[in-house]
Amino acid sequence: MREILNELEAWLAAGRRIAVATLVEVFKSAPRQPGAVMAVNDRGEVLGSVSGGCVEAALYDEAVAILGGCQEGGQPRLLTFGISDEDAMAVGLTCGGTIRVFLERADWAPDLLPRLARAIRAEEPAALVTVTAGPGLGSKLLVTATEVYGTTGTPALDERLTVEARGMLQMGQTGVRQFGAAGESRGVAVTAFIESFAPPPRMFVFGAIDYAGAVVRIGKFLGYRVILCDARPVFATRARFPEADEIVVRWPHEYLQEAQVGPRDVICVLTHDSKFDVPVLLAALKTPAAYIGAMGSRNTHERRYRELLAAGATPEELERIASPIGLDIGGRTPEETAISIAAEIIALRYGRPGGRLKDRSGPIHVETAADARR
Repeated sequence: MREILNELEAWLAAGRRIAVATLVEVFKSAPRQPGAVMAVNDRGEVLGSVSGGCVEAALYDEAVAILGGCQEGGQPRLLTFGISDEDAMAVGLTCGGTIRVFLERADWAPDLLPRLARAIRAEEPAALVTVTAGPGLGSKLLVTATEVYGTTGTPALDERLTVEARGMLQMGQTGVRQFGAAGESRGVAVTAFIESFAPPPRMFVFGAIDYAGAVVRIGKFLGYRVILCDARPVFATRARFPEADEIVVRWPHEYLQEAQVGPRDVICVLTHDSKFDVPVLLAALKTPAAYIGAMGSRNTHERRYRELLAAGATPEELERIASPIGLDIGGRTPEETAISIAAEIIALRYGRPGGRLKDRSGPIHVETAADARR
């Protein structure tokens, strides 16, 4: 939804009738993850994608039909797309997966989309809940930390969906959940798709060195809110790091102790200077950060390891530190090194070793808990 938000608002302002298709479930491999959106208006214009091109043509026809009221009076529909064994040329997923897409007219958008847009732009957590099967089909709730908009028509179900949405929002998760008709945890009468719009995770880059510029750029490319921190004002400048969302001139460990690091955030320590990196790494180990990496040669890492132990860190805690930082791809330049760091962050997020795909068997994408996040 984020990527087409501005255009959707423009369509609504222009009085366009809109059909919205949301990817709600993925089985095996698929180009995009749940939450991907494609929208079609009554002029035949298209925004977004749910599969990178595999099923869009068929989905376009379904969207045009639902806008015209030809599909069961324009009622919402849950569609399944996958490979056809009988007809290899049929619409399907060339990567071998199956997806489920919820298609609906955007009758809800005038009431809920402006509120959702304000929350996203203000980086305030919000979750959009859609009933995709069962009583209240197509009804929606917009859930924030303090407010709820919309209803399924069943107060008990609204209450249960609100609790579930806030829990998933806290973890940055998106996915399908099932409940009883009155919100019972063990029921299957109602299926709901809960999409979290959590603020982007943060990448903390410590050390305003030449490599930091490339790390900042790739952090932005990956969707992080990037904060660069260094105690030296002559180096930590907007002119040197124009892509950074925030530049902080403070001792790194003092700043990190106050930063309220979350479990989706990552920390990259690039200083490789003991007076900076030992204190900031000690502070980093006290956070729930998803990734802690530290630049330096093997000799630097061994010396730093001994200093961290002497400062009170345990060997088990030090296992969290990726040092030397990055995957072993032979990178030398700042840009190559930044790519190796980004690759290590991604591999760790999905629990993968980071080797070559050609050297392993099995599916390219293996479903993990991380697939429901971000």
